[in-house]
Amino acid sequence: MPETDNKRVMIIAGEASGDLHAAKLVREVHQKSKNIQFYGIGGKNMVEAGVETLVDSADLAVVGLFEVLAHWNTISAALKKMQHLLRTDPPDLLVLTDYPDFNLRLAKTAKECGVKVLFYISPQVWAWRQKRVFKIREIVDMMAVVFPFEESFYKKFNVPVRFVGHPLIDEVHASADQIDLRNEFLLDNDKPVIGLFPGSRHSEIKRLLPIIVESAKRIMSVKPDSQFVIPVASTLKEEDILPYFEGTEFDMRIIHHRSHDVMQVCDAIITVSGTVTLEIALMQKPMVVINKISAFSYFFVSRMLKISHIALCNIVANKRIVPELIQNNAQPDKIANTLCELINNQEVRATIISELGEIKEKLSDDKLKTDLSTLLIDMLEVQNSAVP
Repeated sequence: MPETDNKRVMIIAGEASGDLHAAKLVREVHQKSKNIQFYGIGGKNMVEAGVETLVDSADLAVVGLFEVLAHWNTISAALKKMQHLLRTDPPDLLVLTDYPDFNLRLAKTAKECGVKVLFYISPQVWAWRQKRVFKIREIVDMMAVVFPFEESFYKKFNVPVRFVGHPLIDEVHASADQIDLRNEFLLDNDKPVIGLFPGSRHSEIKRLLPIIVESAKRIMSVKPDSQFVIPVASTLKEEDILPYFEGTEFDMRIIHHRSHDVMQVCDAIITVSGTVTLEIALMQKPMVVINKISAFSYFFVSRMLKISHIALCNIVANKRIVPELIQNNAQPDKIANTLCELINNQEVRATIISELGEIKEKLSDDKLKTDLSTLLIDMLEVQNSAVP
């Protein structure tokens, strides 16, 4: 791209993870071309990367129906502001990062204004509400997806798509080796270390931490030398966790804001479902994945789901690598027995670690990936013609 050919890119990230991933993209683009201006919605990471943020993503990062309704005026105002800018001062490209409900509305406006759209980190249309793929095909010029199977999914529906690799590949790593971290956390290297990962949202803590605590009690009854570690996410306080452990006599460490270091010290982990399961997989740690929602919610969700697994590593592999215990199977006895098997059975343990390593290799394979920053620049250069 000629240095005199200045381009303007509106970039949107409505949540903390999107802010982090979008900032990384902006930095990589600026390493290749200095004449691209980014502006839009983001947080501190995007500001530090040089994005002119017109709306702070922290004001939009809410989860759950009631939380969204409570913040609807703020979210709606941000959407209208960006739509107005698209109509009155259209950029050369709109880059959308995750945050699907908001971003798909913005993509529709961009399409009406003749602005090309690059959507980074796909909505989970492959898991549920698959009919959204037809809407995406109409309003998005290019999907940049983070799992190889997503590329195959979109190609099946004739949606332009590139697999660009998962951003967690570069982000998930411990600060030291296992022995050094165990020493730092005052853990005995000769005794089993079990991680308890109850999630980062208050609703998850309330719903699943009691089950995890009861599971830990069962583990203690058969492996009394067990040591437990529990990370506290930045969205939580220690006081959100401690009441659930009242009356217990665990050898337990509570570690703040160092989830990858906590993963590193573990022999095995009990975790809720979600992105954390992929992070644990990338650290190649055996885990038991649990989830339990209301019977009413499960009745409807189970009928909409188009996938057989809930752990992302199992979804990527298209097979059951790590055990999943959901709904009626998410019982403390079953969880404890399954976890102990991951520690005691060396053959099972070695197989899981090996297969998690294959997942990491697949997501890291440069031969399968398109460089995201190059894809963005190419879309800026190919105006008024099809994206290659």
